[in-house]
Amino acid sequence: MAGPAAVRRRGPGCGALLLLPALLVSWAACQAPPVPAAEPPWDGADVRLERRFVPQSCPRAVRPGDFVRYHYLGSFPDGTRFDSSYDRGSTFNVFVGKGQLIAGMDKALVGMCVNERRLVKIPPKLAYGSEGVPGVIPPNAVLHFDVLLIDLWNLEDEVQVQTYFKPEKCPRTVQVSDFVRYHYNGTFLDGTLFDSSHNRMRTYDTYVGIGWLIPGMDQGLLGMCVGEKRIITIPPFLAYGEEGDGKDIPGQASLVFDVVLLDLHNPKDGIAIENQHVPESCERRSQTGDFLRYHYNGTLLDGTLFDSSYSRNRTYDTYVGKGYVIAGMDEGLLGVCTGEKRRIIIPPHLGYGEEGRGKIPGSAVLVFDIHVVDFHNPSDSVGITVNYKPSNCTILSKKGDYLKYHYNASLQDGTLLDSTHSLGKTYNIVLGSGHVVVGMDMGLQDMCVGERRTVVIPPHLGYGEDGVEGEVPGSAVLVFDIELLELVSGLPEGYMFVWNGEVSPNLFEEIDQNHDGEVLLEEFSEYIQAQVNSGKGKLAPGFDFEKIVKNMFTNQDRDGNGKVTAEEFKLKDQETKEEHDEL
Repeated sequence: MAGPAAVRRRGPGCGALLLLPALLVSWAACQAPPVPAAEPPWDGADVRLERRFVPQSCPRAVRPGDFVRYHYLGSFPDGTRFDSSYDRGSTFNVFVGKGQLIAGMDKALVGMCVNERRLVKIPPKLAYGSEGVPGVIPPNAVLHFDVLLIDLWNLEDEVQVQTYFKPEKCPRTVQVSDFVRYHYNGTFLDGTLFDSSHNRMRTYDTYVGIGWLIPGMDQGLLGMCVGEKRIITIPPFLAYGEEGDGKDIPGQASLVFDVVLLDLHNPKDGIAIENQHVPESCERRSQTGDFLRYHYNGTLLDGTLFDSSYSRNRTYDTYVGKGYVIAGMDEGLLGVCTGEKRRIIIPPHLGYGEEGRGKIPGSAVLVFDIHVVDFHNPSDSVGITVNYKPSNCTILSKKGDYLKYHYNASLQDGTLLDSTHSLGKTYNIVLGSGHVVVGMDMGLQDMCVGERRTVVIPPHLGYGEDGVEGEVPGSAVLVFDIELLELVSGLPEGYMFVWNGEVSPNLFEEIDQNHDGEVLLEEFSEYIQAQVNSGKGKLAPGFDFEKIVKNMFTNQDRDGNGKVTAEEFKLKDQETKEEHDEL
């Protein structure tokens, strides 16, 4: 026999009673304490109850018609044990008040709370009477039961939802066919833990409302917000039913899930954009093929940070619309202005998909808070905006001119890089000589003294992908606010020295002061200096005198022996196309 008829009424032809499988409960924790000595005498007329333990919280008590799961220890008044559910390793599962139990137990279970422990004394007339159970319970036996209630539900029960935390902002709630990621602790009604996603350190990821979950969980997750925490209590007929799951969950078990929702999306979702700051002036918006520099914080939908360009103190630099970034970011970066801040929410099918990447779990919705620092297109040229031009503007800068100007240099987001004003001196260059980046050479063309202009230089005409370490970031668009203060006209292209008047027909002899037929560098330098000082000749402005003269001398010293002879010496108009000279 599986167990005595001590807790189930014997029907006609019933020799023994089969007890249902259930949860294991510690034998030691459930041993009944001795009966208090001061207990008043029992007249044996009715069931006697002694509440050994009553939990502080009792949201629900047993009523007739409820289904219960409980453990028990059955003994006679002298302490002799005749039956125990603990020995079988399963609870006793039964409806209350439907005649499935002996009358005394039907009566004794009413009003019990889950986790309550009762000592029940049942007289023979409410137990097995004068017949008893042959071989197990003698006739007219008083029965003692030490009962611990494990579970309680009713066929009319529904899923119960108790929200104990809800975020202030809840822009979206779980709907049928949404995909969710959540953590949970799963317990039985008595608090026994049977499963936990926290222990596995991995969320449970699933579709809702399409049959991937037990029906009660499908219902319980609907309407949740990301970040919300709720307790979902599910009766067994909306969970694993009479059979359980075959492993950790016994049959007819009510389940309690403590759930926190971390993520939520729908396969039909596109990206979502929330503009946080858009500059008042937005002359240009990003398009496919543009190159962007931006900062970002990347978080999961629950706020967990997984990456940040700020922590690396370096922008993220990429082309847009070319597949260099995830599809959702490619789309989200289109149409932005320099200086704009926006939030881009990317569903996993436009992010890192089911597999995830690094710190990003599979099927995760991504949230990027971005700040666009600058952008440009590889086809961009220098942008020039004239802010002020004097009325008398006849002499314009050209290649070879010597210029003195002030500037403020900044990035496109306004970050100041450098300023001649702070140094208290002008910046001086020969235009077109490679003294500055190509874009600045272009931006200074055709200026007149007193003019002020803004010059925007894309990186391929500035400092390129590498930038200047510690000063200019790689791939940065540069903005110069310029004021031209002085212009000294340069020489014609290809000349380092020109005559202001007629050239002496005996030029070589004049340079060869000792008349030895050879001109040394010292003689050549002294002669050029004298011509410049007297106003007869002019050197290209902005260059070092000694370097110019040495270059001129080297060009005349055709055999490279450090001396110039009359045969080597030629003026500019005497040069062939293959030869060159500055005289």
